[in-house]
Amino acid sequence: MEKITFITDENESLTFFVEEQTRVNGTDYLLVSDSEGDEAQAYILKDVSQDTDPEAKYEFVEDDVEWEAVAKLFDQMLEDVDLQA
Repeated sequence: MEKITFITDENESLTFFVEEQTRVNGTDYLLVSDSEGDEAQAYILKDVSQDTDPEAKYEFVEDDVEWEAVAKLFDQMLEDVDLQA
């Protein structure tokens, strides 16, 4: 499983495990977890970077409608993963 590390605006380092990725209407999404195992918390991250950005920029999906739609896609991709907000 791939691990990725993000640096927040407050210069805090966050590490996640990439469970799956998909593209919806031209936007890339990552399904990540904060640890390996059954007790891991899942998050959906959205690529908000511009073509001119030197690195990808992601933010947590907070809109309930968007989260539900993307979570449903990930749920179909990973039948055995329980996605709860």
